[in-house]
Amino acid sequence: MMEYVGIVLVSHSPKLVEGLLEIIRQVIHDVPIEIAGGTDENDIGTSVEKIMTAIGNANSGKGALVFYDLGSAKMNAEVAIEMLAAIDVKIIDAPLVEAAYVAAVEANMKKNLQEIQQTIQTEF
Repeated sequence: MMEYVGIVLVSHSPKLVEGLLEIIRQVIHDVPIEIAGGTDENDIGTSVEKIMTAIGNANSGKGALVFYDLGSAKMNAEVAIEMLAAIDVKIIDAPLVEAAYVAAVEANMKKNLQEIQQTIQTEF
């Protein structure tokens, strides 16, 4: 299997990231994309554990990019990355839907972590 940069979608709402994943999967099939939506009880909020699991599943060796909806999701993503001691995982400060879609397309073109990060920073 070809390794791709992974994508992690973090939201306070499980429905939001499920819907975004559905949109992306219409065109991108091979890139590892994982979701971490809601709390451990699937209420509105975020879960460090869900984010850690999503990062672990998305990172196939080429790193992963984390996209989030609101500030506290970013804070929990930072905690998850720190707990995993993951140096090849980056949090992206860009609009969740648009940036995650662009990143998935770029990852599908087999671009590396830095190239995708640069594209997102340029676009958004």
